[in-house]
Amino acid sequence: MVRDAFSHVRTWVFDLDNTLYPPSSRLFDQIEVRMTAWVSRALGVDHLEASRIRADYWRRFGTTLAGLIELHGIDPLPYMEDVHDISLFGLTPDPDLAERIAALPGRRIVYTNGPRSHAARVLERRGLSDVFEGVFGAEDAGFVPKPRAGAFHSVFSAAGVEPERGAMFEDDPRNLEVPHGLGMRTVLVHATDPGMPHVEHQTDDLGGFLGPLAGQRQG
Repeated sequence: MVRDAFSHVRTWVFDLDNTLYPPSSRLFDQIEVRMTAWVSRALGVDHLEASRIRADYWRRFGTTLAGLIELHGIDPLPYMEDVHDISLFGLTPDPDLAERIAALPGRRIVYTNGPRSHAARVLERRGLSDVFEGVFGAEDAGFVPKPRAGAFHSVFSAAGVEPERGAMFEDDPRNLEVPHGLGMRTVLVHATDPGMPHVEHQTDDLGGFLGPLAGQRQG
């Protein structure tokens, strides 16, 4: 049973974008548009080439930003502020999800490749601001992104996460490989399971998945 598989978990780590809200909200579409525009301006290339570079850096480096830092030495802070300056109109509060996350036994944190400021806006809009103990963003990993092992080690160390007693929820299967290797339970959310062995569970309904896990007796 799923409940038994998570009975030992005392730290619950959630990604933000397309994990704590459904992809149908299309927030990341806005971010991608702004990333492409930023790359176009910064590198002096046309829109088509900027789009290609954005996607290529995401595949090769984990995030577009990581490629821009490594290959072009860009300052991450103006980039992060610009590309996350988006409308949250498509987001609505989810009190059921908030209740189920709050009922999980132990600690609950958010870890995103975006900035903490973006996470704070999204969590407030979703009615989730009060259910997490901590929020960690790209700046907390020195702008080294998931899926790189160093990013997880930085954040998990700062947050005091014991991986063998933790669970990771993500929409990108790449970002579950390191947590799985560290001994965490892994859950792919709102995405298609590509058959990777490090994806242990998957769900299109995060609240429904968490329901049986909420309120488990701590050991």
